Amino acid sequence: QVQLVESGGGLVQPGGSLRLSCAASGSIFSINAMDWYRQAPGKERELVAGITSDGSTNYADSVKGRFTISRDNAKNTVYLQMNSLKLEDTAVYYCSVLVTTTQGYEYPYWGQGTRVTVSS
Repeated sequence: QVQLVESGGGLVQPGGSLRLSCAASGSIFSINAMDWYRQAPGKERELVAGITSDGSTNYADSVKGRFTISRDNAKNTVYLQMNSLKLEDTAVYYCSVLVTTTQGYEYPYWGQGTRVTVSS
């Protein structure tokens, strides 16, 4: 089994910053891609940012220049630094981690979600 624990969400004013973390633990042989998604009320879940095992990153157009994804392989943790937050960034943020387990299976695991509310 693999568990993901997210943290760092909260309430912030427009223009503010938050840093999300997602730590993976359990029967992990290796971690491949690590992604952050978000789902706003009444909307579909969307990919916000992703980072591969070699550090290549990609971002949704709506967050480019404001959000930064990074990972600490020693800690099996992925981060999302969110700056210049806007009202439209309000959503529940989920991490998704593609894990190769110690049993040899590759499977995407999801965090429980952390709520980010941008409001004045």
